[in-house]
Amino acid sequence: MTAAVELVHLSVERGIATITLDSPHNRNALSRQLVAELRAHLDASLADDAVRAILLQATGPAFCAGADLKEARQRNVSQERPAGGPNAFVEILKDIWRSPKPVVCRVQGPTRAGGIGLVAACDISVAAESVNFSYSEVRIGVSPAIISVVILPKVGLTRCMEYFITGNTFTASEAAAMNLITAAAPDEALDDRVQGYLDSLRLGGPNALGACKRLVRDVPEMPLDEGFDWASKFSADLFASAEAREGFTAFAEKRKPAWQSGA
Repeated sequence: MTAAVELVHLSVERGIATITLDSPHNRNALSRQLVAELRAHLDASLADDAVRAILLQATGPAFCAGADLKEARQRNVSQERPAGGPNAFVEILKDIWRSPKPVVCRVQGPTRAGGIGLVAACDISVAAESVNFSYSEVRIGVSPAIISVVILPKVGLTRCMEYFITGNTFTASEAAAMNLITAAAPDEALDDRVQGYLDSLRLGGPNALGACKRLVRDVPEMPLDEGFDWASKFSADLFASAEAREGFTAFAEKRKPAWQSGA
């Protein structure tokens, strides 16, 4: 039996794990194989102490077309879910959202449905200005239910309602304006803009990067007094950490901290 061709690739260089969707024949649709490989590479990147941040990107004319509808028709469900087991795509979105390592997304082509969920789950997403997006689910009789969990906190009710129920396309500039993505970049400057973010992430303390993610993800859900109590203890623990001591010492000695040695 011929082995399946890998649809998702992983490489690690200078502390950045690059995960590349490479299934251009179906516009990087979320097939069972692609989702399984994406999750495996994501888990490997999170477990690798040499990885400081993760870059998610894709090959071909599209970033991600969402669910693999051909495959879905064949099994009459939209996502593979083993009996009693978790939804693999949900677990990917959770892992990206909760990852202690920043996840950057490079969006080079049109993105639809579940593909937008991947973009929204990432911490920094940059799209080429020529890219457009659409929550196309409504036009095939379903809804963007799963991805709404990571999209609504970023975009808010008004724009989600507009685009969820119309299925209309919107531009990368509009996506940036509604906070779905971090920035829209001229097509020819996309790689430079993404690289600039990755270079900046290499300068931050590994634990501090994860701490900043927790602040942004968790604090808005807390009542005011609880938020201050939690943040005060969280801050004190960070200030007492070995990473902070190294940062303070490096500052005083006018040198780079140890974690920037390869930056």
